[in-house]
Amino acid sequence: MKVCIVGASGKLGRYMVQHCLERGYEVVGVCRPGSVGKLAPYADRITILPGKTNDREVIRKAVAGCDGVLSVLVPWRVQQYSSGTAQAVLDHAEPGARLIFSCGWHITRDGRDVYPWTFRLMLKVVAPLMRLARFAEIDDQIEACRRIFASDTRWTVVRGSDLEEGESQGLPVWSRHVGDPILASNMTRRVDFALFMVAALTDDTLVQEAPAINGCRTPSALAHA
Repeated sequence: MKVCIVGASGKLGRYMVQHCLERGYEVVGVCRPGSVGKLAPYADRITILPGKTNDREVIRKAVAGCDGVLSVLVPWRVQQYSSGTAQAVLDHAEPGARLIFSCGWHITRDGRDVYPWTFRLMLKVVAPLMRLARFAEIDDQIEACRRIFASDTRWTVVRGSDLEEGESQGLPVWSRHVGDPILASNMTRRVDFALFMVAALTDDTLVQEAPAINGCRTPSALAHA
């Protein structure tokens, strides 16, 4: 399998590179020019294309011939970074390719997710402040996912809980809606978030699903089991 990882130099991206290489996949990584050095440990085993992830020409070259594309949707600055990345992948990926996107729990597909009031308040307060500071644009990540959900491609949007570092605990559990009891612990190891992304490449049950994930060894996951 040939896989393109869009946003390969970030923490999540590097874990995905690691998981793909362990499976023997051919990897093409896209990252900002200033972050190429972060991929130095893998430089002799992957193809690296420096460039902004919302650069349509960079994405077109990167996804050519790929069976799957793993994309980290980052609401970077106020420049339609997430939606630009998503649209470029949707437009240029090979027909039938598996397209896996990452985002947070704040994305909802059908409006049936149930969030704690503290979470809703944080989004209401923090998101406008980040946009005012031109640091991040949460609304653009929402727009990116709206476009993905409307697409007829073989997509999956993986919605991550809060993240922590640590050794892998195994493939996270998931549910269609935030607020379901199995997700109550709201914590996933970052390495396992990446594991779920890579595993989704070959899991057809996740095609056109937006799974919200949670660590498989968290109290809520164990209680559900």
